[in-house]
Amino acid sequence: MKRVKVAILGANGHTGYELLNTLLKHPGVEISTITSRKEKGRRLNEVFPRYQGWPGSDLAFSEANPAELVARGVTVAFLALPHAQAYQYALPLLEAGIRVIDLSADFRLRSASLYEQYYGIPHPSPETLQEAVYGLPEIYAKEISDARIVGSAGCYPTSILLPLLPLVQAKLIDPSFIVTNSMSGVSGAGQNISLPYLFVECNESVRAYGAPSHRHLSEIEQELSLAQGAPVTISFTPHLIPVTRGIHTTTIAPLTGTIEEVGEAFEQAYQSSPFVRLKGLGGFPDTKHVTNTNFIDIGWHQDTRTGRLILTSAEDNLGKGAATQAVQIFNLMTKQDEVTGLLSSFH
Repeated sequence: MKRVKVAILGANGHTGYELLNTLLKHPGVEISTITSRKEKGRRLNEVFPRYQGWPGSDLAFSEANPAELVARGVTVAFLALPHAQAYQYALPLLEAGIRVIDLSADFRLRSASLYEQYYGIPHPSPETLQEAVYGLPEIYAKEISDARIVGSAGCYPTSILLPLLPLVQAKLIDPSFIVTNSMSGVSGAGQNISLPYLFVECNESVRAYGAPSHRHLSEIEQELSLAQGAPVTISFTPHLIPVTRGIHTTTIAPLTGTIEEVGEAFEQAYQSSPFVRLKGLGGFPDTKHVTNTNFIDIGWHQDTRTGRLILTSAEDNLGKGAATQAVQIFNLMTKQDEVTGLLSSFH
């Protein structure tokens, strides 16, 4: 297999580490460049000692330079950078002919005004937003395969949208009253050293945050509205739980179809999706079965007392919610088998 030369910008963070862990074992990848301002000049196996002795572990961190990436033969760049930093690199990389997979929020939204509303700054390239493909492989595989730039879906949106989209598209639920609650491990905050994320503050504690308008609402409602063909507004409350990784989401909506049609819609939507595992009617996904993988597990229940449908899902926020989903996107973009490097990367 001919290996594709890639760069990982921001390879020293939690998501960057997950990308490294997956791509170092990917048979179709050669990691040509890893960047980090903080770790510039240090070798990968110095920053992450677990990689001592691995092929390629003597690669040194550098600063990002599009011209140098072109000279090294890089054709795809992963941006594991915070929002408002990613686009500073994405635009010159695209100009240099390098395809971009952005793991930040900078290219997930189609509307520049919506980006400014939720992220507090103007977007510098509204035309690139129109070009970028939303990075949810199970929904946009064809568009992703030909894209120059993909904005990989967020961790909460992935856990919420994959259970909801087939049902919204099939008109099996009432989208005017969707309530969703998610619980995430602390790694979702990245390398944030502020007080709320310290061990002594998170351990033995559960708390809600980000209500009533968490930033991920923007992309969740964007995609639900596209599926419905009309604006959709939902209630979303995220929670921080005392685990390192994993997201569990529960969504409730009025059921307008039959419970049999719900199962049929899921089977039809995901019959060719290798990373969606349907737990079925009465199934309860568990984060311990999806952490360190690219799988999302989905179950559903009918509440006959209230006429509502209860959807549950579990995924790894650093995996299917970030790094391994980005590698799934990479496989589609480079015309490799969708599962390449993702069924042997568990650790």
